[in-house]
Amino acid sequence: MARAITPRQKWTFTLVAWGIGLLIFFPILWTILTSFKTEAQAIADPPVFFAFDWTTENYTTVQERSNYFHHFMNSVIIALGSTLIGLAIAIPAAWSMAFQPARRTKDILMWMLSTKMLPPVGVLVPIYLIFRDVGLLDTRIGLVIVMTLINLPIIIWMLFTYFREIPVDILEAARMDGATLREEIIYILTPMAVPGIASTLLLNVILAWNEAFWTINLTADDAAPLTAFIASYSSPEGLFYAKLSAASTMAIAPILIIGWFSQKQLVRGLTFGAVK
Repeated sequence: MARAITPRQKWTFTLVAWGIGLLIFFPILWTILTSFKTEAQAIADPPVFFAFDWTTENYTTVQERSNYFHHFMNSVIIALGSTLIGLAIAIPAAWSMAFQPARRTKDILMWMLSTKMLPPVGVLVPIYLIFRDVGLLDTRIGLVIVMTLINLPIIIWMLFTYFREIPVDILEAARMDGATLREEIIYILTPMAVPGIASTLLLNVILAWNEAFWTINLTADDAAPLTAFIASYSSPEGLFYAKLSAASTMAIAPILIIGWFSQKQLVRGLTFGAVK
């Protein structure tokens, strides 16, 4: 029989959890605070925490120098487009591997996961040349394709894990009632796996939103999302920390808000099937 947690242990675990949470959140907090400083205060030694002259000048400068809404819309289109296309491919693939496994299914899954271990710089040149020749450089379509392909292994792996927790008897009953493969996936499997699909969708949106390597190397201005927008504040003239922090805050704010309001759904999906 498991031993009950004492109040003292509960408080200890709570304090440790809060400590870890604050430690992880501190870089974000520091970025937000720096965005309201002057450039001199941003590089002050020792660092200035709260006792500084708060200013919104950096945000004004960023908005005047760059078209934030243009980069924001690029990020939305690229993140949502790659996620929806990825789900359209991954759901049938994960269904096949979960309910109709072949002799090499596990090998295929491991091979897909191994592609995430490949350094992106190792395939940058051939992808860049292909995109240049077919006219996909600095286009939203090109980035949607790249984001879909680089995140597809994770989407398939997550959905495969969720689908395996669904009782096969339910799907077999649907087949006996005359359900086609399409109806089985759309009307039976997908509604039952909504928590898992939702968490997969949210995670993929976050990964696509935060991707910097490919967006910086494959775009110039037309399709540049917010990650490229942030990188534009590192120039040969110097690194402007306060303005860079303001641009970073404007870039991460939407995804932070989405993550905050959808955290329950994300946790529910990530723990889907953990308790039977």
